[in-house]
Amino acid sequence: MTPRTATVDDLGAIMALERASFPTDAWSEAMMRAELASPHGRYVVLEEGGRLVGYAGLRAPEGSRQGDVQTIAVDAGARGAGRGRLLLTTILEEARDRGVHEVFLEVRADNPVAAGLYASEGFRELGRRPRYYQPDDVDAIVMRLDLRGWAHARDILPSDAGACT
Repeated sequence: MTPRTATVDDLGAIMALERASFPTDAWSEAMMRAELASPHGRYVVLEEGGRLVGYAGLRAPEGSRQGDVQTIAVDAGARGAGRGRLLLTTILEEARDRGVHEVFLEVRADNPVAAGLYASEGFRELGRRPRYYQPDDVDAIVMRLDLRGWAHARDILPSDAGACT
């Protein structure tokens, strides 16, 4: 079970999972298509039995020391078995390889499972954005990860270890 790079051929399956996972605030197909085509990020998908069960996206423009977890979704029937963590660590490793030093994300305040996953990987809350998720009026928890510290703790340094010192 290894995530692979997403392509535009995955768009239909990604959008089906996007709409099922985020019924009130799903991204549009045009937005997701643009994300998949952007040179500033990387999206990965996880398949099992020929079926897409999860995806995750990173935005980290070349030369930037900062990156953003754009989205992570896992099919409801496939949750609770480490797939979300696998997707997250895959894009964090990509960010590390791109020379990113810190990674940010927003998570819904009413999603303690996702917030707990991020905290368990070392993300820390920076603050909240009131009523960020619409139309649900749900706050966003803004989180930050010191990626170099995360990589050092796991002993997964980039090929140019000097970049992490």
